[in-house]
Amino acid sequence: MTHESIAILGVRVSNVDVPQSLAIIESLIESGTPHQLVTVNTEFVMAAQKDAEFKAIINAAALALPDGVGLLWAARFLGHPLKERVTGVDTVQRVAELAAHKGYRLFLLGAAEGVADLCARRLSTNYPHLQIAGTYSGSPAVEEEDEIVALVRKARPDVLFVAYGAPQQDKWIARNLERLRVPLAMGVGGAFDFIAGVAVRAPRWMQQLGLEWLHRLYHEPWRWRRMLALPKFVGLVILRKLGDNVRH
Repeated sequence: MTHESIAILGVRVSNVDVPQSLAIIESLIESGTPHQLVTVNTEFVMAAQKDAEFKAIINAAALALPDGVGLLWAARFLGHPLKERVTGVDTVQRVAELAAHKGYRLFLLGAAEGVADLCARRLSTNYPHLQIAGTYSGSPAVEEEDEIVALVRKARPDVLFVAYGAPQQDKWIARNLERLRVPLAMGVGGAFDFIAGVAVRAPRWMQQLGLEWLHRLYHEPWRWRRMLALPKFVGLVILRKLGDNVRH
């Protein structure tokens, strides 16, 4: 299923809303062939400026969800507005609901020891017919790949969620996508932590106002260095706009 994409600082972002993203995800799963899904935010875009491999992975993904209010601002400022924000955490839950209805099997890989199990139990409680093919924490270390790939293949899931944090999770998926034989593999960052209740997500009103970063910084002050990506991102977007105006 084709869809429109835009480029922000050379990084591809799919211009989709929630219903469209779910329809695309369903079509990718039904295809039976391996596809990678990424969730893009400002940190991803900034990391991609210095990491050519990561940028190539994002730009080659079957779907690059716009997960971040900074992207919505940038797209609008650059004259190519995005339809809406489609977050990774919400997408995991929506895919779980879809899987419960359609009979798709999920595998949860990554996060701290026990978190994937807890997340699986929460999802199974919320969606009673959901089939969890397996859970495993493991790590993105190359020396563990063969064992993990064998474990996933034996479980035969339709969807693989990988929570190793970016860009490790996305690189791990890209390296192993073909031999995993999973129709849809998606890097989900801290989604397991939020769904399991290990981490506290910002209230809905803060999410709607674009203040989720402030809530996360309050609860995880060690993230302040990563938050510096946002003002740098804004500066680069403004420079890009000025450069485009000069050329025209």
